[in-house]
Amino acid sequence: MKLLEGKTAIITGASRGIGRGIAQVFAKHGANVAFTYSASAEAAKALEDELNAMGIKAKGYQSNAADFNEAQKLVDDVVADFGALDILINNAGITKDNLLMRISEEDFDKVIEVNLKSVFNMTKAVQRTMLKQRHGSIINMSSVVGVKGNAGQTNYAASKAGVIGFTKSVALELGSRNIRCNAIAPGFIQTEMTEKLGADVVKGWTENIPLKRGGSPEDVANACVFLASDMSAYVTGQTLNVDGGMLT
Repeated sequence: MKLLEGKTAIITGASRGIGRGIAQVFAKHGANVAFTYSASAEAAKALEDELNAMGIKAKGYQSNAADFNEAQKLVDDVVADFGALDILINNAGITKDNLLMRISEEDFDKVIEVNLKSVFNMTKAVQRTMLKQRHGSIINMSSVVGVKGNAGQTNYAASKAGVIGFTKSVALELGSRNIRCNAIAPGFIQTEMTEKLGADVVKGWTENIPLKRGGSPEDVANACVFLASDMSAYVTGQTLNVDGGMLT
């Protein structure tokens, strides 16, 4: 059963990692996919071709969600190209980890800009379309770090905690128009980024996870399918931890 048949989704930061996994699973469920990338043009083209081969419409856009005007133009372009917009997944994000005593103002500001302001920019940009059609699902990518904090990640934790507060507020504002807004807080997800970690580091992580393993991008994507589909029609303002029980 294709849970997203005929729906159109925007996924930011989808050329690799979790975003790529979401795009692939959404296409399997029948969604048309518009996705953004920053610099990985080759990877974006490969993903676009892969998704179109699955019988849905897909298109990659080089766009910086942290730029207010670029976010607005992206949404206008997607609506013009696809004729509809049902789902927004704010996935784009970066890390610039360091201890508080060593972190620079520039690195703090950059993480807040990319991880939090981009969520504001994109949500504001889709709002008009979703209000007009009186339906929509917005899914914001937070993190377990945004829930519990983590030493050496004050900037990242602040940005991801901010995403949760923003999500709850949008859910309260837009719920009466049948627009739902939820957050997902992934735990230790195995992507290209985690492949650079040493075996001891990975072992340390997994030993503290009740399921004793890292998650996959598909695990996060499946949670997104639920929140994007009509199966979660009465779910809004929530944060779903996809973490193997890490926060239990």
